[in-house]
Amino acid sequence: MSFNLHNRSLLALKDFTPDEIRYLLDLSAELKRAKAAGNEVPRLKGKNIALIFEKPSTRTRCAFEVAVHDQGGHVTCLDSGSSQLGHKESLKDTARVLGRYYDGIEYRGFHQSVVEELALYAKVPVWNGLTDEMHPTQILADLLTMQEFGEKPLHELSFCYLGDASFNMGSSLLVGGTQMGMDVRICSPADLQPPAELVAQMRELALTTGARITLETDPIKAVAGADFLYTDVWVSMGQDDAVWQQRIDKLLPYQVTTVLMQATGKPRARFMHCLPAFHNLETEVGREVHEKYGLSEIEVTDEVFESEASIVFTQAENRMHTIKAVLVATLG
Repeated sequence: MSFNLHNRSLLALKDFTPDEIRYLLDLSAELKRAKAAGNEVPRLKGKNIALIFEKPSTRTRCAFEVAVHDQGGHVTCLDSGSSQLGHKESLKDTARVLGRYYDGIEYRGFHQSVVEELALYAKVPVWNGLTDEMHPTQILADLLTMQEFGEKPLHELSFCYLGDASFNMGSSLLVGGTQMGMDVRICSPADLQPPAELVAQMRELALTTGARITLETDPIKAVAGADFLYTDVWVSMGQDDAVWQQRIDKLLPYQVTTVLMQATGKPRARFMHCLPAFHNLETEVGREVHEKYGLSEIEVTDEVFESEASIVFTQAENRMHTIKAVLVATLG
């Protein structure tokens, strides 16, 4: 099955149909096999792509750069210190300039409205590398990873996201899982669940896709029967340090532990995380949290993170393959 996604932007996964997402996943798998076999065909020769980073990045930047390079294109990276975006030049003007230089633009920053305005005025495909509201390229990688490890079609699989579900990851997983007709469990404190308007939209969509949506506050109850447990950091980029104590108090019961993995009742249940993860004292943030609050592990224990159940590095690799698929489908 093939779809014409040429010149389409990827701002949020809900803008794509389930069949279009399946097409991108199939293309991702095809490109992954080609890279492994060493017979990848470059389809982005002569294409120039701008990567805008208002937030720091490891996986998103590297995945885009390698994907473009593998496909024969060229990239320019712009951060908050190397462009006039929003400082001396309006977003609208910057978008109209970059749209005349580049064939496509990736944006990673704070507000969804920014990436939407870029797409409106640039007149070339724009891809959302992360905003506070949505993280569509991560979810494509997650879906590909679940497809690879789930041993069943996506619509027969279940996952449970635990922790702070009020930001981009909780919302984006809710959207992606619903579109694929999955058993979607969101487990968080009642005041840290996805936006009510988005939940209502996804419940409506679930009537068409067959998805099962559960919002739960009890972790043990939420994970029962789940194929995948998924978590993320408890304090998102840009939030004040003062939020840490509040989040620790609220979210410690949602820490992914061996006990919680066993509570799925599935010996082959897998652990997922979009990274970076604070599972030991080998990071500056981890050591600061340990000094202030006495925790040596935060959202996931080191035992789970380093276990055979953990598939986080396949997730990270799949960022590259799924981003490559988006680039090829929209530009190639």
